[in-house]
Amino acid sequence: MQVGKPILYSYFRSSCSWRVRIALALKSIDYETVPINLIKDGGQQFSEEFQALNPMQQVPALKIDGITIGQSLAIIEYLEETRPTPRLLPQDPKRRAQNLSVLKQVGQENQLTWAQKVIRSGFNALEQILQSTAGKYCVGDEVSVADLCLVPQVANAERFKVDLTPYPTISRINKTLLALEAFQVSHPCQQPDTPPELRA
Repeated sequence: MQVGKPILYSYFRSSCSWRVRIALALKSIDYETVPINLIKDGGQQFSEEFQALNPMQQVPALKIDGITIGQSLAIIEYLEETRPTPRLLPQDPKRRAQNLSVLKQVGQENQLTWAQKVIRSGFNALEQILQSTAGKYCVGDEVSVADLCLVPQVANAERFKVDLTPYPTISRINKTLLALEAFQVSHPCQQPDTPPELRA
């Protein structure tokens, strides 16, 4: 079924691309990156070539098993169905429901730059939800899709200078996740298209 190595169309700074990079790393899936610069040439996602591949004209897009999937959560769901180890969606229905409530606060695909206000209102709700769902990570002690969305969103918050002091649980989980290899290798400062001045 696998036709060549999967190809991820990604932009180093895209938080939705980052989610998928984390999922691929956690599932040890070897893939190639094709950078799509969202700024250069008026946005390479609007090129005819990329539009033919992903009519939604956005990153990420993953070419895998002979198909191309757009939208980060759809990609993660496909990977979960076809390559279930390790699981990123809890099998226990209660945990899965908790995972969904966390996702609601950090998982939206949003083309517009998230303003501080939107991040703050999501984080206010999330900090409360995490009181009842969190263990080591967002939902208990296993990494789940919620965590894949949390880390990029905290990075957005830092980029937009949102004060994270009121969110101790979010900050603690984020710190724990960033220590994991999958979150480090997928980090925006480590991508093939990361500008030299932003490399870490």
